[in-house]
Amino acid sequence: MIEIKNISFAYSRTSRNILENVSLDIEKNRCIAILGNNGAGKSTLIKCIDRICPPQQGVVLVDSENVFKMTNNMFAQNIAYVSQHNRSLNMTVFDAILLGRKPYIKWDSTSEDKQIVCDIMHKMKLDDFALRNVTELSGGEVQKVMLARALAQEPKLLLLDEPTSNLDPRNQHEVLQIVKEIAQEHNTCVAIIIHDLNLAIRYCDRFVFLKDSRVFSYGGLDTMTPANIKEVYRINVHVIEYMGIPVIVPFFPDEK
Repeated sequence: MIEIKNISFAYSRTSRNILENVSLDIEKNRCIAILGNNGAGKSTLIKCIDRICPPQQGVVLVDSENVFKMTNNMFAQNIAYVSQHNRSLNMTVFDAILLGRKPYIKWDSTSEDKQIVCDIMHKMKLDDFALRNVTELSGGEVQKVMLARALAQEPKLLLLDEPTSNLDPRNQHEVLQIVKEIAQEHNTCVAIIIHDLNLAIRYCDRFVFLKDSRVFSYGGLDTMTPANIKEVYRINVHVIEYMGIPVIVPFFPDEK
């Protein structure tokens, strides 16, 4: 269980709060979508959880352990973060993903570490890229490598900031399906910042809407209502089902 309790954050003492008393929990095997307009505080929230932006108030607990009091090594074994913008590493794809095993390596990587990397590369369909230099890859390919590295950490909480932003539609669906499967197989909690509501409602189990620095709504499919979406995004939608898949269809009242 991941518990986020009363997180408040501002970039300076004189600036307004980007986050104010934000609380939620994430159960094992669950993927939650962090939703809201630009500037709602979505990226700031996961940066607070990842200790990049230490909050002025609040605590994050992983299995009742305060992450703000963990050693760096222990923290890396519990939480992995993939940012929206990733710089290319001057190393092979295999070595870049192997970096995810660093929190567990004492002297040198073991055969088990290397097997974990191989398994993740195979699941992410990166086998053919193993010996390619990361600097030679496209933005979308780099995104998949960084996600694979985070998965190699085998964290209890995986934080993803717009993981599909550089991916084509096929890869968007493949990557999110893989993330969902790994969460279920390894008892991982996943928090995903995502702008595409249809990807969110298809691959996530729970949904948190941020608005005006606070949690506006948090829950399962019952919170993905036209009323909530209109309140947060200022857009009219229908929520329908097609072939057993929930679909969000925007519409404008004056359209004919």
